[in-house]
Formats: sequence, C-alpha cells, structure tokens
Amino acid sequence: MHLTLVRHTSVAVLPGICYGQSDVDVSPTFEAEAKQVLSILQGNSFDAVYSSPLSRCRKLANYCGFSELMLDDRLMELNFGDWEMIAWTEIEDPQLQHWFDNWVYEAPTRGESFHLMMNRVTEFLMEIKKLPIQRVVLFTHSGVIRLVEIIINGLSAAEAFDNKVEFGDCKEFIL
Repeated sequence: MHLTLVRHTSVAVLPGICYGQSDVDVSPTFEAEAKQVLSILQGNSFDAVYSSPLSRCRKLANYCGFSELMLDDRLMELNFGDWEMIAWTEIEDPQLQHWFDNWVYEAPTRGESFHLMMNRVTEFLMEIKKLPIQRVVLFTHSGVIRLVEIIINGLSAAEAFDNKVEFGDCKEFIL
C-alpha cells in the first residue's frame, strides 16, 4: 500500500504555545501554503482519503479537492492534556520535568504519552492495511508522520524527531 501523509499548513498560534489536539485555526498564509500542497498532490489518484478531525487538517484536505473524507481520531496529534494552549515556558506542572526526562512513556498531566499515541497510530495502519486499497492519503500532524516513520521505517523516536516535518510537507511511505 502506498501512503501519502500530508501535514497541515501553519496555524494561527503564537510560537512556543503547546497546542497538540486543540482545534486551532490555520494561519493567514493558508491559501499560499495550501496551493503548494495542491501542486504536489495534483495528478495523483487515491483510493481512500483520511483526515484528522481537527479543522486545520480538514481545511487543507478540502482545499486540495477532497470533500469526502474519512475522519479518524487516531490521526490526531498528541494530547497534551492540561498543557494545551499554554506557552511551554509558562507550564508550571511538576509532571513537565518527568515528561522531558522520558517523553516516550510519560504523559502530560491528563494527556497521553507518545507510546500511547504510537499504539493508536499502529492500530490505524494495521486496520487500513487489511482494506482492498492501494493508494491512500492522510491529512494529519507532524507527530503522526514521525510515528509512521518509526513504525514503517524502523527509526528510533530520537531519529524520527531529528527529521524535520514542516507545515504542508508531503511524505511518502510503503506500508
């Protein structure tokens, strides 16, 4: 199965704000960024189109001509729980240091660990792998794209985070 993973465009959030699963809007540069994504995807046909339910992903998918989306919560970014929409420098939670020390298995307060997120992304991939489809596009987030790199390409978490995943990036994988 051929997978194309598309990260949403930039968001209308100040730098340094933890926004994970918060449903934030796209930035004012959305149309210019979305045109670049559209130019990459044009001419490709897909058997299935999936999207995170967050509006920043759905808007990009719609702009690229995909109005019939299969929304799946497993394609959402990491849930940062109580830290959502707070500047990283202003999070006053003793759990923050535990998370920094072991972010793969520790979870933000009332959030999810990277390991739990990997379980849900793996479950999604194993589910779609069983479907009679060959070409799939996923509109999603950088965390999900990094997890797919870990799951499919066997990268370590550290290696996956060394790879840049820019806003509007399109990454190709074979599942």
